[in-house]
Amino acid sequence: MTAGVASPCINVCRMHAGSGWCEGCLRTIDEIAAWSQLDDPAKRQVLALVRDRRRQWRLLRAEAAAVAVATDTPPPAQG
Repeated sequence: MTAGVASPCINVCRMHAGSGWCEGCLRTIDEIAAWSQLDDPAKRQVLALVRDRRRQWRLLRAEAAAVAVATDTPPPAQG
């Protein structure tokens, strides 16, 4: 018996208000809630979205850090 598709959860469960993504796994709240009911192909589709979001997430974090430097405010917490 093979294991199903593993959850991308890393136990950093905070929803980012601007993106609507979990700061740990980059899934939406709907994707997180539905995960246990999804079949493996649907889970792989979510994981593909997460891979795409990872690049966007890095850009969001870099932009936030640049604004923090420009305005002399502390950078956002890493997540």
